[in-house]
Amino acid sequence: MGDYGHELWFGAFLTPDARQADQIIDLARLADQIGLDLLGVQDHPYQPRFLDTWTLLSALAAQTERIRLVPDVINLPLRPPAVLARAVASLDVLSGGRVELGLGAGAFAGAVAGMGGPARSPAESIDALAEAIHVIRALWAPGPPVQFAGEHYQLRGAQPGPFPPHSVGIWLGAYKPRMLR
Repeated sequence: MGDYGHELWFGAFLTPDARQADQIIDLARLADQIGLDLLGVQDHPYQPRFLDTWTLLSALAAQTERIRLVPDVINLPLRPPAVLARAVASLDVLSGGRVELGLGAGAFAGAVAGMGGPARSPAESIDALAEAIHVIRALWAPGPPVQFAGEHYQLRGAQPGPFPPHSVGIWLGAYKPRMLR
């Protein structure tokens, strides 16, 4: 159950079109003012007309007061999980605990590879997603340096932190049976 006293959240999904940057900020402010619970922004870094999702979410956090922010969903192959963990925790700190994390395995393999990301099969993408969740959660928990030897990601003594001020939800963008399991 969310902090809003009910299980169902209502929100807006904003397309990060760079040609409409002012309108995106205006819509985010309006969504915050009218009491929506959630503001989602898609992450397609290979889309040349789109603003960077993480930069946009950071700007929207500064322009809003209570609405939660979520990448819907982060393109994991182009965002290393250890760096993503720190980015999410940092924005959660700066926004007063208003960030959730939507993760995607990277459905557009050709576009990901075109941006220099790994060329993974669907099965490898799902395995990498599972490893990434482990890495992210490990870096959000206080404790000794983190060691992790996965097939896709490795940590060799990464220091945990910063720590999100609330329990950040990890939501998955999924539609096929294995991901849904």
